[in-house]
Amino acid sequence: MQKFIICLVAVLLSAPLVAQNASKGEVFGGYQYLHFGGDTSLGVGSGQGFNGWNAAAAYNFSKYLGVEGDFSGTYANISGVSTHVYTYTGGPVVFANLDRIKPFAHVLFGGTKVGGSESGVSISFNGYTVIAGGGVDAKVNPHLAVRVAQFDWLYYHFGSQTIAGIEVPAVSGSNNMRISTGIVFRF
Repeated sequence: MQKFIICLVAVLLSAPLVAQNASKGEVFGGYQYLHFGGDTSLGVGSGQGFNGWNAAAAYNFSKYLGVEGDFSGTYANISGVSTHVYTYTGGPVVFANLDRIKPFAHVLFGGTKVGGSESGVSISFNGYTVIAGGGVDAKVNPHLAVRVAQFDWLYYHFGSQTIAGIEVPAVSGSNNMRISTGIVFRF
């Protein structure tokens, strides 16, 4: 019985130390605002705002380094055309687990899809994207945090395409910013 009590006390005293460890995995979900910079080739002359969602899953290899997969969808109506932008990216994330906050930075590589439809006619473009940025999570408890803000720069490139016999030239843009906020589940 004495060994049992000593083991129990040792476990109870070490529990706060275990709680201090960084979580191995995280899942984020929330709101996203995307500002596509001016690009007349995509029909966006002076810039366009899109509202939508952002979701990400991360696996942390150590207390400072992990890998992240990020997915998002945003929507807007531009001159009567129902438009959407989807991104699907992945890459490294670095972070610091401070007392109540967790600042992070990431560089993500992957694809993007821009599409639009009007009067039953739809077109879409698939391209390449790079997202670089970071943000801050505020810890609520060991398994829940609030993503206070995430700011990302977004670069895209779409190759030339032929649509209905019309040649559409290659398009690139780097004047784009997205802001996200939401809930982070840690495990």
